[in-house]
Amino acid sequence: MQDLSLHILDIVENSIAARADKIEIRIIEDTKKDLLSVEVIDNGEGMDEETVKRALDPFYTSKTVRRFGFGLPLLSEAAKAASGHLSISSKKGKGTKIRADFQYSHIDRKPLGNMGQTIITLVMGNPEVDFIYAHKKNSHEYILDTKKVKTRLKDRPINSLDGIRLIREELKKSGSG
Repeated sequence: MQDLSLHILDIVENSIAARADKIEIRIIEDTKKDLLSVEVIDNGEGMDEETVKRALDPFYTSKTVRRFGFGLPLLSEAAKAASGHLSISSKKGKGTKIRADFQYSHIDRKPLGNMGQTIITLVMGNPEVDFIYAHKKNSHEYILDTKKVKTRLKDRPINSLDGIRLIREELKKSGSG
């Protein structure tokens, strides 16, 4: 994958497959600490300890439609290539938290990519899921909560043209649109 937003898209799709209906995506860019942190937190089915241990093995997957699970192993390798690491915490029936840290200035760190388009893609395809996108860059922080957007739309669906337009406007405020 060329950029981190595509890794995030893949991880969030796993959360949706695990029946999450609330997913938080947190990005922290701290240039003073030379850190880029990406977190995906969901309230899905979660994983038992054995599954967490095997989650970084590319030849292990819990999916029945394919025999490989490259999402987490590729993200882990991307983090390691930029002097970082990936961590997974999960509880069966409670949800999962994936965190990848990268040295911000590392020459091999992948670019963040188009997070605005990633968020719009996720919302359009999964209007029933509540997404919270929080992006902090040094002292500037931005939060998009699709639950609040849904309230503003009243009876119109969030994946309608009005909904997507409203999300784009919100994302532009963050610099991600």
